[in-house]
Amino acid sequence: MKRIISTDNAPKAIATYSQAVEANGLLFIAGQIPIDPATGKLIEGGIREQTEQVLKNIGAILSAAGYTYQDVVKCTCLLTDMSHYADMNVVYGKVFFENSPARAAFATSGLPMGALVEIETIAAK
Repeated sequence: MKRIISTDNAPKAIATYSQAVEANGLLFIAGQIPIDPATGKLIEGGIREQTEQVLKNIGAILSAAGYTYQDVVKCTCLLTDMSHYADMNVVYGKVFFENSPARAAFATSGLPMGALVEIETIAAK
């Protein structure tokens, strides 16, 4: 059975996708960029501020679905510049500091709205 997850505490989808989909005990969170859900706009700041907002958005979706950061088993991080990797990792490590999920990080030539970072997430119960 598939359940669509949606919350006003995370940015609305900017294209044809769901914020998250739960199926068979797995939660698949669409890639989140640093949009402030209150304004619908990209936040100001560099990679650290943008990563913080992305992780807040992920946390809001996890909560709406009844999950926590501890349930996250895999993240995929997309960066427009791999020189931002270390700073992204510092912020990421504040959320995933114990029993960290599996992770991949890739450089990409661009992200929606000019974001510096996007993170997609899989959680399991």
